[in-house]
Amino acid sequence: MKRTDFRFLERLRVRWAEIDAQKIVFNGHYLMYFDTAVTGYWRALALPYVQTLDYLGGDLFVRKATVEYESSARCDDVLDVGVRCARVGNSSMLFSTAVFRQDELLVSGELVYVFADPQTQTSKPVPQELRQVLQAFEAGKPMIEVRVGGWAELGRDARAIRTAVFVHEQKIPAEMEWDEADAGCVHAVAFNRFGVPLATGRLLEHVPGVAKIGRMAVMQTMRGSRVGRSVLDALMKAARARGDREVLLHAQLSAAPFYSRAGFSERGTVFEEAGIPHVEMVKVL
Repeated sequence: MKRTDFRFLERLRVRWAEIDAQKIVFNGHYLMYFDTAVTGYWRALALPYVQTLDYLGGDLFVRKATVEYESSARCDDVLDVGVRCARVGNSSMLFSTAVFRQDELLVSGELVYVFADPQTQTSKPVPQELRQVLQAFEAGKPMIEVRVGGWAELGRDARAIRTAVFVHEQKIPAEMEWDEADAGCVHAVAFNRFGVPLATGRLLEHVPGVAKIGRMAVMQTMRGSRVGRSVLDALMKAARARGDREVLLHAQLSAAPFYSRAGFSERGTVFEEAGIPHVEMVKVL
């Protein structure tokens, strides 16, 4: 088993609390590592777990878990935990798992889940929609589609995301969130393979030749999955297509590293918008 066998790898760092009297990771913690990585795997599928299983009318229950130990991890080791859907049966799904320290295989395992009624815990056939997403992911296909258009086309979905993130989560007053600019902006919304909107942003003209990106929002369960980067890239592509030479944005300080990784640079001092510290960031197109 090799790292290249896995499209998805979750990076973890061994904590002091996870080692035992032998100064190695206690054997039972590897199942926790597998579970943590499975959560990341669902994020990589662009499927918010709770909402997706509610939509599908079932839940997943572990039927069997096996672990095979090759070598030991120690405190402060950086580990990559691979998860791969190896087989989808009638009502069960087999996931292969592995823990690597760089290229060294430390632990391998298998997890068998059964799709079942959440109330009675009786098995049900794996929904065809879920089966297709799993197969597409393992085949290397994209999990999201970013649509770019106007408010008439994308406003309903963009509004739902922005309401959840800005109004409900960040407690920004609703009257500060909505403005007349939405009607004339270019909007981008990322959808998963079930058609669920996950992230959004908008593009408007700041001054001739300079675009401004704003209202970037990603649903909480999808952060860290690159879905936000896909929206940002789509908006910058739209700016290039209309001839803009530069793009700027007002980044919340907590999001500044995200924009830095996309090539943006900070300009000026920190200021507040809606009671939240921001910094202006720019990028030449």
